[in-house]
Amino acid sequence: MPMLKDPSRKYKPFPPLNLPNRQWPSKTIEKAPRWLSTDLRDGNQSLVDPMNGEEKWRYFKMLVELGYKEIEVSFPSASQTDFDFTRRLIETPGTIPEDVYVQVLSPCREELIRRTVESVKGANKAIIHIYLATSECFRRVVFGYTEDESIALAVKCTKLVRSLTKDDPSQCGTDWAFEFSPETFSDTSPEFVVKICEAVKAAWEPKVENPIIFNLPATVEMSTPNIYADQIEYFCRNVTERDKICVSLHPHNDRGCAVAATELAQMAGANRVEGCLFGNGERTGNVDLVTLGLNLYTQGIHPNIDFSDLNRVIDVVEVCNKIPVHPRAPYGGSLVVCAFSGSHQDAIKKGFQQREKDGKQYEDYWQLPYLPLDPQDIGRTYEAIIRVNSQSGKGGAAWIILRKLELDLPRGLQVAFSSVVQKKADELGRELLSDEITKLFEKTYFLNENPRFTMVDYSIAPDRSQSPAPPQPGKTQDTKNLKRVFEGVIAIDGKEYNVKGRGSGPISSLSNALKSLGVELDVADYKEHSIGAGRDAKSAAYVQCTATGSNQKVWGVGIHVDVVQSSLIALLSAASNFAMSRHGSPVLAKPTPIRSLSQDFNLNGSPPNSQANLSVPKPDLVSVLEEQANGM
Repeated sequence: MPMLKDPSRKYKPFPPLNLPNRQWPSKTIEKAPRWLSTDLRDGNQSLVDPMNGEEKWRYFKMLVELGYKEIEVSFPSASQTDFDFTRRLIETPGTIPEDVYVQVLSPCREELIRRTVESVKGANKAIIHIYLATSECFRRVVFGYTEDESIALAVKCTKLVRSLTKDDPSQCGTDWAFEFSPETFSDTSPEFVVKICEAVKAAWEPKVENPIIFNLPATVEMSTPNIYADQIEYFCRNVTERDKICVSLHPHNDRGCAVAATELAQMAGANRVEGCLFGNGERTGNVDLVTLGLNLYTQGIHPNIDFSDLNRVIDVVEVCNKIPVHPRAPYGGSLVVCAFSGSHQDAIKKGFQQREKDGKQYEDYWQLPYLPLDPQDIGRTYEAIIRVNSQSGKGGAAWIILRKLELDLPRGLQVAFSSVVQKKADELGRELLSDEITKLFEKTYFLNENPRFTMVDYSIAPDRSQSPAPPQPGKTQDTKNLKRVFEGVIAIDGKEYNVKGRGSGPISSLSNALKSLGVELDVADYKEHSIGAGRDAKSAAYVQCTATGSNQKVWGVGIHVDVVQSSLIALLSAASNFAMSRHGSPVLAKPTPIRSLSQDFNLNGSPPNSQANLSVPKPDLVSVLEEQANGM
């Protein structure tokens, strides 16, 4: 068998920079950089179908609303569309805010520079950006330039821009700024980068109050992020008149490290970042300005950009770029604040509950499992955080019920309902929406209507058949330790039955009353909590029952303004689930008449010991239901 070729032999590792005593590893980002959006130029050039004038117009207005103060709007010499768009921006009053710079780009060619400057004539603030590839590969392969020839061309073009802008008296109404990019910076000798930038700086003669912008792009990302940071720190250390220079970054994402490289390079001394929303751009894209900006939020730094309604930003970007934002894109992806995993969902649910228990407000310090950023800060609702499919655990569905219905389900009920949800998700072959889960819960536990057991009328009173100790003279009879008697009317499939039962409290007395209908359930667990506060508060009750003589367990849920009634409704909910588990249908197609029960039963649910009554068999509702299910 022939040996496979080894592609790695074609490549050599990118050489590290000899930078003794580098400082950036011990530094942190303490403030937001100057931002430049290059969506309308670099991002637009990379599209299969470039934006038309109206799409660029809409995009520009959004960038302004977000707070970008420097926007690269076009490559005016590249197309008439770009030139006309730039003129429209400038000639339409009120379109460009007074504090916003429009930036235009040109290669180092005289006729293209003239066309570029012409496109922004009359602007309030404008940045002329010229570039020249400086790496040995480009100088040798593309241009055939020596280092000295490259420097001479860069200086010549800088002087041309100067003569057409800040040195031209007719252009004094514009606040001119200048940017030079040694393109392919990351693959250029660091010493040569400093040399050519020094020559350009001398030709432009910047001032501290209006520094020259040196854009140092990773035109093609070729190294690990730490090497890019070394290159930036080397430049910042060795260039002169640092206070007259704004060091700008323009990282591409060929190795998938653009965000990391940008953050490290800021630590290394860079002042400005160029990129695109959601990382659009040539090949694998420019650095993602959304990720960079929201990363600052998580470090307690305001990015000076408004991402509070990120969904609206996504809508504009997707329509204009005709490229969808990936569902897993940091922050902006539709799934990034969502959890499907049961353990993740449980941790998130507990985090929100703890935050509420601690009385945390929106402004308080944010700390929550799996969520480094509060979804509300980017316009996402908490309901979108946890999404449920067949892989989800008990916490996901429980979280949705808590948010939608304000029901804090006991752990056992969470487990029981999660199996219902997973079964439904498997049947549909997809995730369940929060509204679907809510309706499924309401249907499963009969919150809106109980088609099997409904309580029509009831009373609960002390069992005075057992005489308590006589009261002391002048005192009221003490009955609090007496058993309780449930007496009422229960409707089964719309047919009413009188029932009685005795127990230690309301729930047990109703449970014993149900035995007269052939439903023998023992209460295994009971929980309750309030919904809301004040006079309008309701009570939520949860009852877990086991079928007498078996291990079958069922849950019931009841909600009512009366605490006692909510617990009784919960028990009837459990009874309905018990009946459904035996016959599989919530309502009989042909209800069988069941003998009305009134005075024929003692308080404990048993028929009295008389020959006449013993001749009447005790009704067994479950048997009747099973017979009906079998077609009788």
